[in-house]
Amino acid sequence: MTVQTVTPKRRFRGKPRGRDLDPSLLEGLRELLGDERQNATLRRRDLLIEHLHNIQDTRGHLLLADLRALAAYMNLPMATVYETATFYAHFDVIHDDQLPPPAVTIRVCDSLTCQLAGAEALKAQLEANVDIEQVRVLRAPCMGRCDAAPVAEVGHHHVLFATQARIASVIEKGHFHPDPVDWQRLDNYRREGGMALLQACHDGSVTVEALMEAMQQANLRGLGGAGFPTFKKWYFVRQEAGPRYCTINADEGEPGTFKDRYYLERSPHQFLEGALVSAWAVDAEALYIYLRDEYPALHSVVREAIGELEAAGLVAPGYIVLRRGAGAYICGEESAMIESLEGKPGKPRHRPPFVAQKGLFDRPTLVNNVETVYWIPMIWQRGAEAFSSQGRHGRVGLRSFSVSGRVKRPGVYLAPAGITLNELVDEYCGGMADSHRLAAYLPGGASGGILPAGKANIPLDFDTLQEHGCFIGSAAVIVLSDQDDLRGVATNLLAFFADESCGQCTPCRVGTEKMLTLLERNEWDAGLMTQLSQVMIDASICGLGQAAPNPVLGLLKDFRGELAAQNVIVKG
Repeated sequence: MTVQTVTPKRRFRGKPRGRDLDPSLLEGLRELLGDERQNATLRRRDLLIEHLHNIQDTRGHLLLADLRALAAYMNLPMATVYETATFYAHFDVIHDDQLPPPAVTIRVCDSLTCQLAGAEALKAQLEANVDIEQVRVLRAPCMGRCDAAPVAEVGHHHVLFATQARIASVIEKGHFHPDPVDWQRLDNYRREGGMALLQACHDGSVTVEALMEAMQQANLRGLGGAGFPTFKKWYFVRQEAGPRYCTINADEGEPGTFKDRYYLERSPHQFLEGALVSAWAVDAEALYIYLRDEYPALHSVVREAIGELEAAGLVAPGYIVLRRGAGAYICGEESAMIESLEGKPGKPRHRPPFVAQKGLFDRPTLVNNVETVYWIPMIWQRGAEAFSSQGRHGRVGLRSFSVSGRVKRPGVYLAPAGITLNELVDEYCGGMADSHRLAAYLPGGASGGILPAGKANIPLDFDTLQEHGCFIGSAAVIVLSDQDDLRGVATNLLAFFADESCGQCTPCRVGTEKMLTLLERNEWDAGLMTQLSQVMIDASICGLGQAAPNPVLGLLKDFRGELAAQNVIVKG
């Protein structure tokens, strides 16, 4: 018998896995974004989020077919594009079996201050009365306008002190774009002495060493939350071999914080001068500004201001790169911001190495906050002593406090470092709101912990609150009264952290969700909550998971009597 050997046929795929690419969509992207075949820089990975924004702005959403076309356009895996698009809250990814969202989107802020002002009831009213085929209503985290709570956003138009009637009026008028900002133009800024420091740096009449000494004498520290001395940051980055970069984190997403917006709306050129001086101090190849997407009017302001600088010959065209966040609180963390600047999901990096060693594009990078660099020109112009001579109760300098909640006049107040909560409320905010009595306050936003009225005489500054389980952070002060539900406060804050966790590490991802379920019970197990808090503090990769338990620990420490009066039983 003859045995015949059969060689199996090898199978080859004629095309890649996945859905077919629609050539017309690829051509549409070339019309919208530019022809990548003629300009290869359009394929750079760090432009991915910018491209997603352009598509979202044009279409109102992102179809999966759009993402497939963008993957081909940028020569990236579809999984990479999809992962990035779905990481950020402001991208509406529509799957093939879904319908696009309605033409109008109302976002109702549900941060703590807006919750105190009735945001939950407002959202329920809107949901009950809108045409769901024409309008959708979504919850949204802090929009940086806590002094005008409750706040809603219709399209890109923010409605302050929002009511159903005011929102309906905006929709009726089709007023979906941000209101213009009246900001100080370059000519006016220069007439007041602005840009003199920048020019002195470039012509050699000011040295880096002299400037660093002035920053040290003024005790200027990072005002985004960490409080690291500014001159030391410059020093550490300068020790690393070039090329180097400078980045400004303008993604102030901490609930209760709105000081950066306040200063950018008034004098963007003072901010830009300070940022450019910082970039000069570390001999940066480029200056990147990461501005939160919740500030749409400011994107136009800063872009125009940069154009004025370029037209005046004060900065080379393209040296300042303005990038747009996409709705991710975690990008307030410096390494997460850098990941986002590189076009990736904003997940914090493991350290070391630190960003001063390997940051943007794997190069040494200086990261500063908006308010930090905002003060640099003033400190040099008026002298370090003008800044350092301020302060109370043994503290040094000035702080910008974003105050919201149960006070008569919420807002941003420049006050002496070390001022107490009682002094701040009485001297700057007009006292407590009518019929409200101080019960508690958050000295540093959602992550800064919570203190009782009996501790309202503690100096508010770096290094003064740690022994009380709190920190000042970005100085976002939220004032609570005897009429506020403490469990509601805690659940609001933990829901925020659970929603904003990047999901990278288990202690934060699971811990925030577990803590939220424990808070929703009528009986709180103090031992279990404390144990869970310690795991989150010890094992989370970044400050989000490490700080998330702070308000819970504060309530367990100082508010057991108040909790009992509000029918929350604490055991252990």
